[in-house]
Amino acid sequence: MSDDVEVVGDVGERILAEALDWVGTPYRHQGSRKGVGCDCLGLLIGVWRAVYGAVPEEPGPYSVDWAEAGGADRFLEAARRHCREKSFAKATAGDLILFRWRPNLPAKHAAILVAPDRFVHAYEGSAVVVSALVPQWRKRIAAAFAFPKIGAAG
Repeated sequence: MSDDVEVVGDVGERILAEALDWVGTPYRHQGSRKGVGCDCLGLLIGVWRAVYGAVPEEPGPYSVDWAEAGGADRFLEAARRHCREKSFAKATAGDLILFRWRPNLPAKHAAILVAPDRFVHAYEGSAVVVSALVPQWRKRIAAAFAFPKIGAAG
């Protein structure tokens, strides 16, 4: 994303409000419908669609092990195309957080920061939940991103 895209405070508030509205949505691989089912990418797609009106790109079908099988860091690359990367130390509520399970693997999980110590995400086998950002999660953070200004997305 180019540096000329401005990020404004109310975007994070709108992202966070929409993400929290998804809490309780059942986990469903490749889903992206609030109240019906979603995975972590589907949560991002659904929140993006609600806030911006349309998603910037469709991911197409993907398997549960897509990150391990593909080799490329597709999640991280897509986030860099559409959002503004920032250090996690500067991340605020409403920012996108990507996680990788191991240092040598691509980022595979996404969440939206609720507070410095909490995040909302689609938890496999459960639902969209707010979780504590405990050390086991914190050490897996791959990157943090601010969402674009409304009107600049896409």
